[in-house]
This record gives sequence, structure tokens and C-alpha cells, in this order.
Amino acid sequence: MPKNEKKSKKSQTGAIPHPTLTLLSRSHTEYPDSPDKAKLETFVNAYPQRDYEILFDCPEFTSLCPVTGQPDFGHIRVRYVADKLCIESKSLKLYLYSFRNHHTFHEEAVNRILTDLAKACKPRWMEVNGEFRPRGGIALTITATEGKKPS
Repeated sequence: MPKNEKKSKKSQTGAIPHPTLTLLSRSHTEYPDSPDKAKLETFVNAYPQRDYEILFDCPEFTSLCPVTGQPDFGHIRVRYVADKLCIESKSLKLYLYSFRNHHTFHEEAVNRILTDLAKACKPRWMEVNGEFRPRGGIALTITATEGKKPS
């Protein structure tokens, strides 16, 4: 590409690909301070006729203990089989980041994540797994699922 030629965000047809994805196109990232303020974005699944598994691996999840206010650290994995919509990864990152200052029990966090993600993309099947670091000598793992996993 010549030095003075700028890259265009438009496709060859002149249309902006995935116009509903607003978070990816921003030059400045705004971090929501609670899950209620976070925006989950989706895009059309290009292969809805096929059952294929998508895995998001998020090893740096943090939230606050609702009793002590101390930070809790966990590893969140989201596995799902999309139907018509897929979750956009930057919006998921910002959504999970929004728990950083949110007071919640681990069980509530995992189930809230499942509920919010399933509402956003209506998957055929979804599983959210949270492995939380020990507090008081006890580690905790929670797995929540929705739908029936295709065979």
C-alpha cells in the first residue's frame, strides 16, 4: 500500500462491515463500572447450519467480596454453540472487566454472566465455568449451563 493511501474501514462495496459493533470502532475505550452499564455486542453467525464450539478463556477475572469488600480473583471460561448470533470478544472483555468494582458472590457472578450472555446471543448451548482463587484456604469452582449441548 502506498505511504499516502489510508486504510478504509469500508468494504469494497462501500458498506461498513458489522455496523452494529460500536465498541470495536472506537478510538478510545470506556470501561463500564458495573455489569448493568456494560454493553454486550453480537454479530451474525456466518455458519448457523453448523454446530461448532466457541471458547472464551478469561484468566484475569476480578470482583469484590460482598461481605468484606476485598478483591476476589478468578478464571472464567465461556463455552457455547452459537445459533444465529456470536458474542463479540471486546464487548465480552469490557463486560467482564465491569465486575472489577462489583460486589458479588462467586456463584452469583457465574450465573449472572451466563444469564447476560445467553440473553445477548441466544445460543443453542452455553456453559460458564469460574475457578476462583483460594480465600481462607478454600478454592471454589462453579459451572452453570443453559440449553442442551449438541452431540
